[in-house]
Amino acid sequence: MRKSRLAEPPGSNQPCAWCPGAFPGCFPVLPPNPYTSSFQTMSCEKSAPEIIQINHDGELLAIIIPVGYRADGIQFFTPGSFSQQLGYMRHPAGHEILPHDHNPVPRTVEWTQEVLLVRSGKIRLDIYAPGSRAYLESRVLLPGDVVLLAHGGHGFTMLEPSEMIEVKQGPYAGEQDKERFAPAAVESIRIIIG
Repeated sequence: MRKSRLAEPPGSNQPCAWCPGAFPGCFPVLPPNPYTSSFQTMSCEKSAPEIIQINHDGELLAIIIPVGYRADGIQFFTPGSFSQQLGYMRHPAGHEILPHDHNPVPRTVEWTQEVLLVRSGKIRLDIYAPGSRAYLESRVLLPGDVVLLAHGGHGFTMLEPSEMIEVKQGPYAGEQDKERFAPAAVESIRIIIG
């Protein structure tokens, strides 16, 4: 994504959407491309968001698509072996995706993978190691961010009143689907930005 520069920072008292004021002089500006998305996304002159992959011991635990991420065409971020596929599409006006349906293909789903879309608010996502449930790190999710939770444990703290949409495989397995455990101690929380 092209970084924007303005002579006068409009609304400079507000941090941008993805670096929450982490950089001095960071301010919101309108995206330079008219084909961005229906979200009123802001760009930052200091940092452009990239896809965030959270790994532990060589295993992909989570993928975060920040609201400001932009790329042309179709991008898929998950390995073909994942039971939940996560992709991004950006096309110009007039582009068509031909009508289609999907064939029945038997699949086996062993682990639940879920995708969350943050609609509003600010949410802290805590990531835990698979098996040991050791706390690893935290990220802050903002409106328009999308996260795929593939492996390991995870928990959430609403930092503001928040709304999320959740998508995961069915059929619903009830309480057999998850096992709850104690969260990390507040003093051990490490929020990683970027």
